Amino acid sequence: MNNEIEIREAVKSDLPVLRLHEQEVVNAERPMNPTIKESGVIYYDLEALIENPRATVLLACHDDKIVATGYALEKPARDYLDHEIFAYLGFMYTDPAYRGRGLNGKIIDALIDWATNTGLTEIKLDVYSDNDSAIRAYEKKGFKRHMIEMRLRTE
Repeated sequence: MNNEIEIREAVKSDLPVLRLHEQEVVNAERPMNPTIKESGVIYYDLEALIENPRATVLLACHDDKIVATGYALEKPARDYLDHEIFAYLGFMYTDPAYRGRGLNGKIIDALIDWATNTGLTEIKLDVYSDNDSAIRAYEKKGFKRHMIEMRLRTE
């Protein structure tokens, strides 16, 4: 068994495993967001992301096993900002057995490289305010806390 981790782009044949990982992301986030439905949740159109020339879905693989994921997608910025487009990062997931090995950091580095090589200088992501470990990991990569979304349910 090889101990090397390979970072590669996702292909359509990876979709069944990616959909399982997506549900792991949903399950991990559900305690931080009481408004997530109990079933039938789909966060990402993974097939469209894989096919989109203005996006990349990256995987960290150990042998043939997908152990971490992430994507970058070019998005239009709001008219009032000083940049027209930016890279949005999402689907940040690492298999629990592989956490603590820096795989999320390797995925982020590769996504930043993709964005930079695509000409994007602004990179954004969303993270729940209660997700301290993710916030620390993103801050290690140079991300800064920027805005807090607030909500109120009146029922």
